[in-house]
Amino acid sequence: MFELEKYKSNGHFFYSYDEELQAVCNAPKNGIGVYLVYALKGGRIELVYVGSSGKIKQNGDIKTRIGGIYDRLVNGNQFGKPRKVSWKEKLEEDNIEALDVYWYETFDDNNFDIPSAVEGRVIQEFYDINGELPKWNIEF
Repeated sequence: MFELEKYKSNGHFFYSYDEELQAVCNAPKNGIGVYLVYALKGGRIELVYVGSSGKIKQNGDIKTRIGGIYDRLVNGNQFGKPRKVSWKEKLEEDNIEALDVYWYETFDDNNFDIPSAVEGRVIQEFYDINGELPKWNIEF
């Protein structure tokens, strides 16, 4: 569905209620890019969130969040709290068995794709197919 295979620096991890997000997250601590969050529930897989981390300055320099994609995933706010807290609550509240999180570095030595632009393309494609945003993306 989404053309993210070209990003060779990528990975994914599973996160379930009985784990600590900061222990299972394997995203880079100095990279920038996008991440897709899939909920596993009742034998079904659903893309529930698309996000990005990092920006490009006017002069072309990279603006990396301290801690990179890792910190955005673990400590970034969602549902009014850091994800390491809110995701645990959301899993329990919505009876989600686990999250499968994929991350991609979109701006590195080999690729020069601005993270928020890639995020927008992924969300647009999801919207074109489903007529709505992923469930946890409140707006875009």
